[in-house]
Amino acid sequence: MPGAQERILRRRINSVKATKKITRAMELIAASRVVRAQQRANAARPYAQQITKVIEDLAAGGADVDHPMLRVVESVERTALIVLTSDRGLAGAYSSSVIRAAEREIHAARAEGSDYELVTVGRKAAGYFRFRNYRLAATYDGISDKPTYEDARRIANTVASMFLDGSVDRVVLIYTEFRSVASQRVVVRRFLPLEQTSTIAEAGSATALAGFDFEPNASSVLADLLPRYIEARLFAALLDAAASEHANRQRAMKSATDNAEDMIVRLTRQMNAARQAAITTEIMEIIGGAEGLREAEGDGEDLLLDHLHSTTLFRELDPTDHAHAAPGHV
Repeated sequence: MPGAQERILRRRINSVKATKKITRAMELIAASRVVRAQQRANAARPYAQQITKVIEDLAAGGADVDHPMLRVVESVERTALIVLTSDRGLAGAYSSSVIRAAEREIHAARAEGSDYELVTVGRKAAGYFRFRNYRLAATYDGISDKPTYEDARRIANTVASMFLDGSVDRVVLIYTEFRSVASQRVVVRRFLPLEQTSTIAEAGSATALAGFDFEPNASSVLADLLPRYIEARLFAALLDAAASEHANRQRAMKSATDNAEDMIVRLTRQMNAARQAAITTEIMEIIGGAEGLREAEGDGEDLLLDHLHSTTLFRELDPTDHAHAAPGHV
């Protein structure tokens, strides 16, 4: 029925309009959050850069240390993967891209005959791997939106303990690197072991710390800085992941808002067409009824007029009706 179809389309349009308001609001919220996340990442970057530079200069100045975090194993038997995803959805392919990269690393490790351990950050990764019966060594939820340095320290201590006690021979960090609001990419980077001192020294300057004295010695300072170094690296990755999450959610909500607008236009056209069809049908019914009345005339007079003549109101107004004429008229 044209009328029923029009009502259905009107309800769908109202529903899409309500959804559009929600996606538009979420787009604006994500846009404001990505700016704040970007500011946090920029604010934390000088610390990471400075601690990296100090370590490089110490190594270049001759400070050598045999730290367990520099331990390199020739045959890797078990790899730990730190997977950074989001706690909430509606962010496009943000979490799924990281999860697919982690699965590829797991399959590659199995192909080489080594085992794996998973350390997940975000409910999306934990739920995905738990549902598929992957082994989870540790999970962290509720920190992907606004990570703190304490969160990075807790995660870094967990994976460092796994590496130092020999539970894993290598640690890989998988997250989304934030380049700009329009550009992010999934990266897979070695987290532990760290580069050897000789490799670190190549980027440093031996004269940068020439005027400093270290107690008890430069090697001890370098050994104490290495744990802080991995915390800073992980914190920077968490901030990058948070900014990437908000940027992906902003794009996803903008796309949903645009799609809702297109759907409203299409449904409005369908509703107008259904309304026009209903009006046309009613007009055709009226014309058909009038034609039927003309064809059914008995004595050459219009049946509709005969019906009006038979009504009381018409008889009262018709002066030719002798039955209702005034007294004295013949």
